[in-house]
Amino acid sequence: MYAIFKSLHPFVWSTKNREPFLETKEIMDKVWFHIKDNAQKKGIFIDFVNGYSQHCHCLVSLGIDQTIQKTIQMIKGESSFWINKEGLTKYKFEWQDEYYAVSVSESMIEKVRNYIKNQELHHSTHSYVDEIDNLISKHGFHKFDGK
Repeated sequence: MYAIFKSLHPFVWSTKNREPFLETKEIMDKVWFHIKDNAQKKGIFIDFVNGYSQHCHCLVSLGIDQTIQKTIQMIKGESSFWINKEGLTKYKFEWQDEYYAVSVSESMIEKVRNYIKNQELHHSTHSYVDEIDNLISKHGFHKFDGK
């Protein structure tokens, strides 16, 4: 007997120093497509990806042998390399070391997808810093440095 379990995790991370490197919708769309496509080639299932000029949201389903830390390192590291190789930004591109990751219940998946989908609208009234501070405060999260 076996069980199939699908857990989804929103991952959020920012550009280095929260610089708005991803300046245009065209650049963002290229980066989001590349992240999802490359992750799929590596056996990482990204349910949904979107973001804004200085951060990225991914809704990720982890495989049985995948950890949050290793998965996010693979996504961030490869995408940063690719962005620089393609010359998509004016300056050397880097992601911030920090990231945010939680688990999401099955009943909240559609709400999380919609939140990720509507980043442009959301950030017309809220900054990325406000967004993260609100999530930490609302859910009582604490920063963890993993060491």
